[in-house]
Amino acid sequence: MIFHIYILYSANLDKYYVGHTGSSLDERLKKHLSDHRGFTAKTKDWKIVYTEKYATKSAAYKRELEIKARKSQKYIEQLVHSRG
Repeated sequence: MIFHIYILYSANLDKYYVGHTGSSLDERLKKHLSDHRGFTAKTKDWKIVYTEKYATKSAAYKRELEIKARKSQKYIEQLVHSRG
């Protein structure tokens, strides 16, 4: 099984969201765009702008936490543009 970390971007909020999943990225995005509670429920214009693949859930989660620990929109934008 492949696990992903992903970064979503909302132009309406000018914000990024970082997460990980073992589901397909399309499935996961559909869940973020559906009616639910939480940070991504604030708007429905989220787009996947960056992904990385991992062989284990723990590795994907560790990477997600590394990105979040930086608490830096600039760092996230550097990641996104590095794959441009």
